[in-house]
Amino acid sequence: MRTAKMWTRISLMAVIVLGGSSCTIRLASSDAGDPTGTGGGTETGGQTGLGEGGSGASGGTPGQGGSNASGGTPGAGGSATGAGGSASGGQPGTTGTGGVSATGGHAAAGASGSGGTPATGGTTGAGGTMGAGGAAGAPVVPKGPCDIYGSDGGPCVAAYSTVRALYAAYNGKLYQLRRADGTTHDVSVLSAGGFANGADQDTFCGSSACTISIIYDQSPRGNNLTKAPPGGAKTTGDNEADAKALPVTISGHKVYGEHNPIGVGYRNNKPSGTATADNPETEYMITSGGYYNNGCCFDFGNMETTSRDDGEGTMEAIYFGNCTLWGKGSGSGPWVMGDLENGLWAGNGSPYNGNTPVSYTYVTAMLKGDATGKNHWAIKAGNAQSGALTKMFDGPRPSSRYNPMRKEGAIGLGTGGDNSNSAQGNFFEGVMTAAYSSDAADDAVQANIVSVYGH
Repeated sequence: MRTAKMWTRISLMAVIVLGGSSCTIRLASSDAGDPTGTGGGTETGGQTGLGEGGSGASGGTPGQGGSNASGGTPGAGGSATGAGGSASGGQPGTTGTGGVSATGGHAAAGASGSGGTPATGGTTGAGGTMGAGGAAGAPVVPKGPCDIYGSDGGPCVAAYSTVRALYAAYNGKLYQLRRADGTTHDVSVLSAGGFANGADQDTFCGSSACTISIIYDQSPRGNNLTKAPPGGAKTTGDNEADAKALPVTISGHKVYGEHNPIGVGYRNNKPSGTATADNPETEYMITSGGYYNNGCCFDFGNMETTSRDDGEGTMEAIYFGNCTLWGKGSGSGPWVMGDLENGLWAGNGSPYNGNTPVSYTYVTAMLKGDATGKNHWAIKAGNAQSGALTKMFDGPRPSSRYNPMRKEGAIGLGTGGDNSNSAQGNFFEGVMTAAYSSDAADDAVQANIVSVYGH
């Protein structure tokens, strides 16, 4: 039961709180507003639910403030730290509502203010932990070359690299190792869209001889490459590459390229989804500008399914080197040219002076065959570490023997179409599509390549 005098004191306290810095009006934790600090006798603040101590019934725990009839234990009334704020609990990401500074525990209520154990009812910042409801997301992996070509209407039908993933979401195997004792082991990417786990190769190979037995196709087509079988020019099978021969650091990662000296070659004569006949395709590879020769033929791309020379137009593969047996560009090379079978072509004639030598550390080499009946193809080249691609050739086929094309769709690396393998080169990555890509897509792929090999 409260007297008129008691209600007068409470009203006075409410007025005093309004004069403070807070916009919230809270009563002191009891009606012990007596300046003498008596807390209004033993009754003061001892009523359960009096002494709100900061709105959340804090300070109103049974018997609070009733001990010693003081009403003046320090920190009473939802002391200045108490935030009075059971309102914590917070919606995700809020910053500790309920932590309004001790409005209910203003100096009103008789100096020391009884009724509330310190901070009752409001653990500081509850529910307002930093970033609650908004945890940082996973890093965004940029689009890879096959994502770019896929968006351009020409998804990859073959994608190979011993260095990195060629799709932003690719999280699988890149290549298989074979130790001297015959044991095999797959090397995968460190994370989706990332680099090869070079340390995994080091651990597996150790001091043993180690070769690359499979280069896995990252595309859904499953066009994996294994060592090339016998062919028309070389009637025995080829060798697997020494897995340890080409360590490189790309974007701060120790990885390995495929080192392709004379005698090494890879092939898939039973492909899925590759371009055949006069149908379109786009191909590129990253190779070393300083490791080549004038032998035939360090190629990557579309070859005969027979491993034989089936005549002009049965191949459409990228060549890199300075062979001049059939055609050449300006100067003394090396050049990016097209192996169209029975001819290495720098353009539609020889010498084709618009096709200039390239000798960067890492070379982007690209070859494109246009749609059926268009009698059109193109060669592009660039520095894989900076800058844009250059069109080395863009025009008609070299002669009627190449129009229409009669592509067979096999996939080869390191040899000519008939398994001629007197050439040398290095391979880091390459893709094939079954569409003629736009210049904008080619430029975006080159930008992606530079972002990787340029660091």
